[in-house]
Amino acid sequence: MRFNISSELHYKIEAPSTIILNVHALQTASQEVVEESFSIEPHVSHEHFVSQSGDNRFVRLSTGDAKELVIRYRAHVNRTHELVPAAKLTQVAVKQMDSSVIPYLFPSRYCQSDKLSRLAWKMFGEIPDAYQKVAAISDWIFENVEYLRGSTDSQTSAFETITERAGVCRDFAHLGIAFCRALTIPARYFTGYAHQLEPPDFHACFEAYIGERWMLFDATRLAPLNGLVRIATGRDAADAAVAPIFGGV
Repeated sequence: MRFNISSELHYKIEAPSTIILNVHALQTASQEVVEESFSIEPHVSHEHFVSQSGDNRFVRLSTGDAKELVIRYRAHVNRTHELVPAAKLTQVAVKQMDSSVIPYLFPSRYCQSDKLSRLAWKMFGEIPDAYQKVAAISDWIFENVEYLRGSTDSQTSAFETITERAGVCRDFAHLGIAFCRALTIPARYFTGYAHQLEPPDFHACFEAYIGERWMLFDATRLAPLNGLVRIATGRDAADAAVAPIFGGV
């Protein structure tokens, strides 16, 4: 499936600053970036680099004396999808997990799975099937947490979301991740472009490691799962933020 994606960011600069952008689509086995363009107006000093894992693509730019910036990214991306029978999506024992998956079992800044462990086991622990367990988590979040714009900020964690019962896509993702990790299912944060999302915006959801593969879940149900173009993955939003800013912007 071919997608044409684009983003445009406008910044007002109060003082010389640095921005680390994370808007480029990833090149993966199931996602091919056929063509892309990236521009900054006015031109300022910048460099492209990839994360230590070699996956997420970043641009570090210095604003210099610029007072305003307009950043544009466009790409043509081919996405392929695989349908997997649920019977194959069994839970993977920790002793059998690849070492690269292990970090996604641990609590992280926004996903305090240790604080939600008792609740997670009480709510979902008796579901024997791994896929059904994660699907139940996603369904519960959709049914019990209100999608409410402006209800949270960049500091909101999964523990606060379960208390307030409101949030946006990143909060839904963080809560899903925290529940999965509490049940010894590795889970990670996904950020990307989303087909049919209204209003258009960057979107967040989560992936769970079951059946020795990463499976995508979106507790918001705001976009089709086969309409997502991956930008980045990480332990939580701290690893996959679109534009961390250092300075006065």
